[in-house]
Amino acid sequence: MLTAKWGGGVTINPADKIKNFPDRPGVYLFKDAEDKIIYVGKAVSLKSRVRSYFTPSGRSAKVKSLTDRAVNVEYIVTDSEVEALILECNLIKEHRPRYNVLLKDDKSYPYLKITMQEDFPRVHITRKVQKDGGVYFGPYTQTGAVNEVLNLIRRLFPFRTCKDKALKPKSRPCLNNHIRRCLGPCCGRVSREEYLAMVREVSLFLEGRQEELVKRLASRMAEASAKMEFERAADLRDQIRAVEKILEKQKIISTRRDDRDVVAVAAGENEAAVTVFFVRGGKLLGRENFILNGTKVFGREEIITSFAKQYYNSADFIPGEILLQKIDPKEAEILSRWLSGKKGSKVSIAVPRRGEKKKLMEMVEKNARLALEESLLAAASKRDAARDAVELALALGLPEDCRRIECYDVSNIQGAEAVASMAVFEFGKPSPDQYRRFKIKTVQGQDDFASMREVIGRRFQRGREEKELIGSGRLSARQAKFHILPDLVIVDGGRGQLSAALEAMAAAGCDIPLFALAKEEELLFAPGREQPIRLPGDSGALYLLRRIRDEAHRFAVTYHRQLRTKRNLKSLLDEVDGIGGVRKKALLKAFPTIEAVAGATLNQLEAVPGMNRPAAEAVHRFFKQNPEFRSQNKKTRMGPFCPENGRWL
Repeated sequence: MLTAKWGGGVTINPADKIKNFPDRPGVYLFKDAEDKIIYVGKAVSLKSRVRSYFTPSGRSAKVKSLTDRAVNVEYIVTDSEVEALILECNLIKEHRPRYNVLLKDDKSYPYLKITMQEDFPRVHITRKVQKDGGVYFGPYTQTGAVNEVLNLIRRLFPFRTCKDKALKPKSRPCLNNHIRRCLGPCCGRVSREEYLAMVREVSLFLEGRQEELVKRLASRMAEASAKMEFERAADLRDQIRAVEKILEKQKIISTRRDDRDVVAVAAGENEAAVTVFFVRGGKLLGRENFILNGTKVFGREEIITSFAKQYYNSADFIPGEILLQKIDPKEAEILSRWLSGKKGSKVSIAVPRRGEKKKLMEMVEKNARLALEESLLAAASKRDAARDAVELALALGLPEDCRRIECYDVSNIQGAEAVASMAVFEFGKPSPDQYRRFKIKTVQGQDDFASMREVIGRRFQRGREEKELIGSGRLSARQAKFHILPDLVIVDGGRGQLSAALEAMAAAGCDIPLFALAKEEELLFAPGREQPIRLPGDSGALYLLRRIRDEAHRFAVTYHRQLRTKRNLKSLLDEVDGIGGVRKKALLKAFPTIEAVAGATLNQLEAVPGMNRPAAEAVHRFFKQNPEFRSQNKKTRMGPFCPENGRWL
């Protein structure tokens, strides 16, 4: 039974507890039997919020798991909602409760630090943020990224790289000074004021204020030139050119030249990726990805809200506008007030609905999905695939040496261009060279059951025929495509697909273990078994099933799109004068997509076998007169960072 406890250690039952909670803002803490904090939450009204945990409508999977584990709850009253939010952030960071969305401890991320407490500051990488007078930039989620930034500013700015905190005078400068990578403060070759001016320029660069930096460098160059210090002026000129090259590569996101962060999340089964885009002065400067684990019971809104609180609680810079993918309006208002207080000026929190900001959010969402996929693939590469295959075999009552698994999926749009795929995994790993695809030949309209029956029948009938031909010496194993039979067959679907596949396999004389994997609840249906099989959500067996199911689906959808694109292109070419069957076939072979034909030059079209100049002009003219078929998704080079594929170039 859940009890409440506070102050003097009084313990009461839940019904009485709710009556005695104050109707004031504050923070509440659920604790387990070991008196360990397992959840921290904030509330405008502690009484109303805690009561919601005991109402039927509030019993989500997360709440049920939390209240089943908790044995008492304590609260701390605050004077305002903003104070409650600050206290919540601090308590989460200190206690790391298991039922809160947790951002990895910031101290484990690398920062760039400018040692402003020193007479001649240095710039170096650190993982500890201390109140020592230094200026910190970060956190960076990728060590490679922070190393790239450090190397770049070392090329642009000649600050010292020696490790001496208190600079000792030297009679001779080091090699860095000779190659103009250090101003030589140890030998008195630069005054402290001049050196600090250069360090302030490093800070401007790291803050993303490159235009202001260029103006300062230009002013210093003009000053050096007036004093006839031409060598120094030339160095400053080279710095300006290097910074301007970086500016040319940056993506213009907003003409308002404002600062904003754009935050989106992609949620997986039990893992989520949060991506933050940094826009400074209207330009996209870069992005960071954060991977959060244990998010199965959290909704997207809760993930992104919790992330925002924890991230900006220790962020070195807070922009004037933060765009979030999703957030409750009341939470947005409290978050805005809190961050405005931290920044010392207005910080607006918004969810973009339309226009430029909505398009930018969609770009961030795409990057978050890519980051999640990369994280899942990285995790998959570390898994023991063979162990997962053995676990699956044992879970289904099959022998441990279940080597080859085949999975089938059907893809169509209202019966048009119906296709199917066969994905193959051996010892728990994909074997792409064994994948096969099928065009549905005998089924009219949309009938997934009949399509599955046809595909399974064709596959195993062909397999039996090839084995006979190989046995008689009329076919070599190298020429055969279906002679290797699986140890396990999975069809994507429910009982209908299972019955169709079973019927086809029986007709082909094959007795191989067969299961159907339902998409919604991921239940396995087996022939002659009334109740479906539910594998544990965190098991390697279910993970392997999902992978092979997703591979079969991807392979089928890709083939379906190819056929649909060819059909659309073929129908378009039928409308072009002078393009008959032979030329149409040649164009389809040379240009696989509509966009490729539409974007081809006259010379490229004329170079296709069977084409001549008049025919090429006819095709070129047709697509010029119908611009809606031209590609609207051409990738743009983004400089050091390309949002289209979420990668640094």
